[in-house]
Order: sequence, then structure tokens, then C-alpha cells
Amino acid sequence: MVQRILEPGQIETLAQRSIPRIRLPDRAQLFARRAARLRQLAPGVAIGDFLRFIAAVADAQDKALTNFTEAAPDSVHLESAAQHRMPPIHATSWVRPPQWRAVLGGICEEIASRNEFPPAVTSIIAHIRTAPRDWIETQADGLLAARHEIVEPAAAPLLMAALQVCWVALSSGFVADKVGMLDVAGVCPLCGSLPVASIVCASSPYQGYRYLHCSLCSCEWHMVRVQCSHCGAAGKSVGYHHLDSDPDSKAIGEHKQPAVRAESCDQCHSYRKIVYEEKDPEGEPLADDLASLALDLLLGEHGYHRASGNPMLWHSAET
Repeated sequence: MVQRILEPGQIETLAQRSIPRIRLPDRAQLFARRAARLRQLAPGVAIGDFLRFIAAVADAQDKALTNFTEAAPDSVHLESAAQHRMPPIHATSWVRPPQWRAVLGGICEEIASRNEFPPAVTSIIAHIRTAPRDWIETQADGLLAARHEIVEPAAAPLLMAALQVCWVALSSGFVADKVGMLDVAGVCPLCGSLPVASIVCASSPYQGYRYLHCSLCSCEWHMVRVQCSHCGAAGKSVGYHHLDSDPDSKAIGEHKQPAVRAESCDQCHSYRKIVYEEKDPEGEPLADDLASLALDLLLGEHGYHRASGNPMLWHSAET
């Protein structure tokens, strides 16, 4: 029997023809599932209180998305985006609807009503509620363009939460087969944002395939495995890392091969994490990335840097 050995370029071409390229977010389940996962990961973790706070934020996002509507791009805009191979709802050029600020207000109100978080949370909510509109919009611009120098880290999770609601409302309305290809494989084909992490799926028709998960609109797009999602390097340049003894994993059950690993690249010296559904069916890219900060410390000690951050955790420009 003769076996055919495929070159990397041929593998990608085959993948484009036979593998579902796009997984759109499930509007009805996305934020509720994320909230549940964050609460599942929180017990016994050093940042457990923060995970519970972000879980409450996800609850508020779920509630806000239920009643949020956003006009979809018209056919002329979609055709133009496809012609120029550009994201149709680009994070930095799509005009934000004014009601995104009402979403922000609703999320803040929902968190404030719980009375279960420390005074610092109450303080930042009061700050957002009384902030001038121009400041709110400037912060949103900074978040969407990843301009750390103008982002206020304490306010970022709440502001980003409202922006995610808007973009998920848009992205979930697309038809997966109609989403066009981009020239840059490492950015979201719908909004142009960077992925927060990737996930290797365990259920058909996606079983065994790796998808990058957008940090803004939660669209997922296929990328072949053992390939750097930042620079595209493949083969021996790509390595995988996990914690031999991860105390965080005790909250969700021990695995000989952990559900979360970091994929590093010796060409660009960056990494992103991968969640393996076959190891933990409850895995969720944003939540599992946030809960595995110990793995970030490990990669930092080995000289690697994150290819992109987690949208719920921002650092000041000085750090």
C-alpha cells in the first residue's frame, strides 16, 4: 500500500476544503457556559476571587445579550469586505452603536446589585458610571486597538465585557460558510482581533481540529495543529509545555496530560495556550486561559512572551 506524504501547504489546502473553517458563537450559551466554567475553576485557585468576579461579569453579559440587537452589515459592506479580504465587522473601524454604553451601564448595575465583592469593585463601578462619555469612548478605542498605554486596567474587564456583548451579537448572526478568508491567518476573520487561546475539539464534525478563539467576538477559526498561531512557523520550532504539578487542576480533576497546555514557538519566542476538550469537555478558552496564570509564569521563566493577552486581564503600560 502506497502512502502519500503531504507537505504543509498541501495539508492547509486539504483542510480548507474538508474541515469546517468557522465556528460561530452560540449566542444562547456562550456567556452562561463561560460563567459556569469560571466558577468551576475558582475553588482553591490563588485568583479564585477574581475568577468569581469575572463569572459574575459573564452572567451580566448573558443577561445583556438576551435583549441586545445590532443591525447586521448590509450586502454592499459585506461584498466590499470580501473583495478586499478584510474583516466585515473590524474591531477598530466598525462604528460602535450608541447603545453599547447602555450595555455597559447594565453590566455595572448587575455587578453592583450583588453586594458580594470588595470595595475596590464598588469604586471602579462608581468611576465608570460618573465618567464623561469621551473617556468611556477613548477607553473603548484603546481596548479594541490593544493600546495598553491608554487603558485603565481596573475598568478594562467591565468595558471589555460590554464590547464583547456588541460584537458577539454581530458575529453570531453570520452564516459560517459565508465568512470569507483573510490573508492573515492569525486574526479573527470577522472582527480582526487576536485570539485569546485555541481549542482542540472533541465532538463531530470538529473532532481533532484546532480552532483559534477570538478575544472579542468569540468567533473560532480553524488553524492546523503544530503551527505557531502568531508567526506561522511549524515543525520543530513549535513546542508544548504544561505544569507537572498544577494545584489549580485539583478543582476540576487531575489528568496525566493536562487539558491546558502552552504552544510555544522558537522562531518568534511567543506562546498561546491550547485547551483540549478530550481531556476536559467543560474547557472554555477564555476561562481556562485566565485560570492558568501559573503556566504563564512558567513560560515567562523560559523566555517566552504571550502572543496576545486575555481581554479580562489588563496590565498597566509600565508593567
